[in-house]
Amino acid sequence: KYNGHIENKPLTIPKDIDLHLETKSVTERDTIALHYFPEYQWLVDFTVAATVVYVVTEAYYSIVKPSQEMNISVVWCLLVLAFAVKVLFSLTTHYFKVEEGGERSVCVTFGFFFFVKAMAILIVTENYLEFGLESGFSNFSESAMQFLEKQGLESQGPVSKLTFKLFLAVLCSLIGAFLTFPGLRLAQMHLDALNLATEKITQMSEDTFDTMRLWIIILLCALRLAMMRSHLQAYLNLAQKSVDQMKKEAGRISTVDLQKMVARVFYYLCVIALQYVAPLVMLLHTTLLLKTLGNYSWGIYPELNSNTPVENSLLPNSAYSESLPADGKMKVTVVQITMALGSLKNIFTPLLFRGLLSFLTWWVAACLFSTSLFGLFYHQYLTVA
Repeated sequence: KYNGHIENKPLTIPKDIDLHLETKSVTERDTIALHYFPEYQWLVDFTVAATVVYVVTEAYYSIVKPSQEMNISVVWCLLVLAFAVKVLFSLTTHYFKVEEGGERSVCVTFGFFFFVKAMAILIVTENYLEFGLESGFSNFSESAMQFLEKQGLESQGPVSKLTFKLFLAVLCSLIGAFLTFPGLRLAQMHLDALNLATEKITQMSEDTFDTMRLWIIILLCALRLAMMRSHLQAYLNLAQKSVDQMKKEAGRISTVDLQKMVARVFYYLCVIALQYVAPLVMLLHTTLLLKTLGNYSWGIYPELNSNTPVENSLLPNSAYSESLPADGKMKVTVVQITMALGSLKNIFTPLLFRGLLSFLTWWVAACLFSTSLFGLFYHQYLTVA
């Protein structure tokens, strides 16, 4: 009370108070009101549905072996990648709206870093980094020129190699910027999860290598998803970690600030979950696209792999198109669409997709690994305990 007036001051408590937080199981009802929960639920549900469609389609193609049907699993994988990129883009733009601007500077810095890194990697000869981009681009240029010549058009090629690599480097810089904070957050959760753990866990053919590489990526993605619960639990324990850090400080803190400090961790749970899942979804379905569009096989041993040539595996059957009756408008439209898709398949060959998707798969994994490695170094040695 001051000069007859009562001032409403917030209640304060000593920072070194003996405070212990109680744990509670997080249920779906608790997460409904959190930020980005609908985006997280939609991404997970759609990814599961798309993965089931992909598995069923692969089983169908292995048994029936159709040659004239479009592989619908490609569309589902592309949709999953589009949704994952959209979610990561939304999370990244959120950092640009923050007043402090520290996160914005980190995103821009890593974006330029990954652009330079991509340019340096694309310059390296394929004798050291065997992506198949050179052969894939050459095959694409030749196929496109042949297609344009058949249409009566003169062209030196659809795009120059320098322009192609420059566009690819810009795309890689955007992917790297999107994966910056997911990698940094993963590094922090990994270190905290290791501290919380009670028990510590301590020659081939080219076709076999390609298949093993696909299986390893898929198994590692499954392993990361299996560890998601422990990583998210490590993130939720940041509330107790903040309280323990507060106890070491002198002075007083208001109860409102204390509640905000503890509740802030839970409010961002869905954001952290999205940053954990979205990069894995991108990596997994880029790998699935690499298998399908690159005409790889799931068989480990060479004798189990398909002997179909890469260049001719997706060629259309013109005899089938010509045998269709032309007595109906619908059938004529189907024939025209089939011929158009056949022309596109002659241009966008599996050899091109092998080079392009191999590079993009490696790039997504490399960006996530680089940011996670930087996060491990930062949280282990640069963060004040």
